Amino acid sequence: MSILRPSNDQLGEIAASLGITLSASQIADYQVALQGNFDAYDQLDALPDFLPEVRYPRHGVRVPGAEENRYGAWQCKSEIRGKANGPLAGKSVAIKDNIAVAGLPMLNGTFTLDGYLPEVDATVVTRLLDAGVAIAGKAVCEALCFSGGSHTAASGPVHNPLRHGYSAGGSSSGCAALVAAGEVDLAVGSDQGGSVRIPASFCGVYGMKPTHGLVPYTGAMPIETTLDHLGPITAGVRDNALMLEVLAGADGLDPRQSNAAQAGGYVEALSRGVAGMRIGILKEGFGLANSEALVDQAVLESSEVFRALGATVEEVSLPMHALGPVIWLAIAAEGATQQMMKGNSHGFNWRGLYLTGMMEHHARWREQAGSLPDTVKTTMILGEYLSRQYQGRYYGKAQNIARQLRQAYDSLFEKYDLLLMPTLPIRATPLPSPDAALPDYLGRAFEMLGNTCGFDVSGHPAMSIPCAIRDGLPIGLQLVGKHFGEADIYRAAHAFEQATDWRSR
Repeated sequence: MSILRPSNDQLGEIAASLGITLSASQIADYQVALQGNFDAYDQLDALPDFLPEVRYPRHGVRVPGAEENRYGAWQCKSEIRGKANGPLAGKSVAIKDNIAVAGLPMLNGTFTLDGYLPEVDATVVTRLLDAGVAIAGKAVCEALCFSGGSHTAASGPVHNPLRHGYSAGGSSSGCAALVAAGEVDLAVGSDQGGSVRIPASFCGVYGMKPTHGLVPYTGAMPIETTLDHLGPITAGVRDNALMLEVLAGADGLDPRQSNAAQAGGYVEALSRGVAGMRIGILKEGFGLANSEALVDQAVLESSEVFRALGATVEEVSLPMHALGPVIWLAIAAEGATQQMMKGNSHGFNWRGLYLTGMMEHHARWREQAGSLPDTVKTTMILGEYLSRQYQGRYYGKAQNIARQLRQAYDSLFEKYDLLLMPTLPIRATPLPSPDAALPDYLGRAFEMLGNTCGFDVSGHPAMSIPCAIRDGLPIGLQLVGKHFGEADIYRAAHAFEQATDWRSR
């Protein structure tokens, strides 16, 4: 097949869009000069792509009916069995629907990707199958993962299994709901502003956002390369630690993994307890503008469990923590608009695995831009305006100050092993009605990010563990560690889990 050649009019339009003025005779000259280049692209088009092997057969791929999708959490179901033995043998897993599973439809929460069937498995999918899991299907996620609430997916809202009509959190909404409901043992989510930890907190399960680059993002649809993380969501700490051991480590295909060699030892760490650990209660993580007093109080009371188990627990202050959302906003809004929306989702100028089918399908969003939810539209409008008006200046400044934020957190880790705070300032909220006013619709999507998004910016590992329940709604406690300090987080999380039952606190 030959690539399409441009007409002279198209060449002239392209030149003009780049600020280049060409006469008709010059355009004709360029047309002749470019033909050899187009011939080279014909040769490239004829070559087979170089993609990883898909090793496990797929069966029973189907869209479940309402009777087996009580929470609106399944995007599709499947039967994909991995190795007969392995560290996760016998476990069932749901894969967030922004992660490629070959032969299973991928929507990423929006019908603009309708018809896309990935050709390959994401690295995390292959690693899970090699470890013995059975993939039960794809879990619904929020539209292009642009929401911390669970009301923006094109397929409809995802309900919290603990209270119907309430948010399951986002954007890994289906993942947390399915784990909390006991329909799967494990799930893989993505986290760019809190999207593993938010639904984990709302649904009362365990969600780990690892150190940036620890888990390969290869085969997942990006939002912004410096914010992209994948991580495990589970019903207990041991499964979470075991799952991260399977997922972690460089794959040679992801540019985020320049220093990802420090992986492993998470399960072994569970037996070490917290005696002698130093835990700082981050003052600025409490008393946010929208904090529920009972959330702050429950997390503070829970910190006493660590003290009783032999850890040193004391308050620590870092005023710059409050700037995390400000820094994150510029990176997320401008970066995502340029890479994910105006671009091809993957970007350019890096070595690794490009899913060209995903790139082509995603570009079609422009044909259905009017059907995108307001969470995506507002982010795009903001990011595009600022990029045009200031040529990326504030994106660049935010990335510079992100290094300062990381150093500020690192300074605390010179004295403390972990930081402790509420995962979210609030418990799960009612799902907004379909005709909700814009402020309410957007508010339910972004109101909970205060303590989560800054650690996507800094890249530090952070985990939400359920610590209490009030009026039937869970409360999450967030533990944050130094870079590649996941083992310390698991030590503390497991000790807490063994010492108390959050459902009765």
